[in-house]
Amino acid sequence: MRKIVVFIFLYFLLIKAFGQEKKEVKQLDSIQVRLERSLDSLLQNTPKELNVIVLKKLLNKLNPKPVKKPHIGWKSFGKFSFFFNQSAFNYDWQGGGTSNVAGNLALNYEINYKKNSLTWDNKILADYGLTFLKGENFARKTNDRLELNSRLGQRIAESYWNYSLFVNFRSQFAKGYSFSKDPDTDETIRTEETHFFSPAFLQIGPGLLWKKSDNLNINIAPVTSRMIFVDDQFTTTPDYVDGDYFGVDAGKSSRFEFGGSLAAYAKFPIIKNITMEQILNLYSNYIEDPYNIDIDYTLNINLIVNKYISGSFAFQAIYDDNATSGFQIREVLGLGLNYEF
Repeated sequence: MRKIVVFIFLYFLLIKAFGQEKKEVKQLDSIQVRLERSLDSLLQNTPKELNVIVLKKLLNKLNPKPVKKPHIGWKSFGKFSFFFNQSAFNYDWQGGGTSNVAGNLALNYEINYKKNSLTWDNKILADYGLTFLKGENFARKTNDRLELNSRLGQRIAESYWNYSLFVNFRSQFAKGYSFSKDPDTDETIRTEETHFFSPAFLQIGPGLLWKKSDNLNINIAPVTSRMIFVDDQFTTTPDYVDGDYFGVDAGKSSRFEFGGSLAAYAKFPIIKNITMEQILNLYSNYIEDPYNIDIDYTLNINLIVNKYISGSFAFQAIYDDNATSGFQIREVLGLGLNYEF
């Protein structure tokens, strides 16, 4: 008897629920019909393009996009690239040229921290390239750079301005040579001029950072210390003159400078799949020739073909009268493979 009562109770409960659902469906259908009729009457006398704009705005209000929460904590990004090019000429080629093979490896790795108004941005840049010319015993470098950047920022109120402290280290991986010809044998002679940690540049200084985004920022550090490190084998040669090797005095292995620096960074899309990146670093030594400003400007244009293939163009101009009396110019154009991690 108890089972029959329970069964009857469940039966009536299901009937009631089904009837309620059916009633709600009828109400929705009725609302939909009234809404469609109202819209038809309102939109039939207005241009189609205007109707689309109005309806899109209305839908955005009714179904707003969720607000993306700012990332808190550590975040890292890495990109490894390999560029390769090759040229070949046979003996009958009349236009001139030397067969060669060249390759370039590049690493760009970022690890950043953000919490509330505090940011800590760290970047590692590494590039190394070689070219092999037919008929020569020595490979020649096309690129050689090791750079570490670290910058701590504390936002001021709700503005784009931050108190900042930056550290920058620059050096190279391998030996650098100057090349000449033996007048008797016409063979290539190479003379070592630089190697790892000779030179090496270390800069550190507090300042103000204007940061609109990760892709647009300027850091001004009016109080910056810079150390230049070299191997004293280059400053103890006969007839060495103070300052000839990256400004370092004879017999010394380092040089201290005190001045001001400015670092600007901008990255933006030109057209679809093509971005432009510009990096500018300025430094003035207050102790010696403050108006003789060191300049380091880099322009990178990147073309993304797909996830693994990209093209790039890099132009760099450096002016540092402690290294040489004129501008140092570097230009690299290549198509290569990418791996992001």
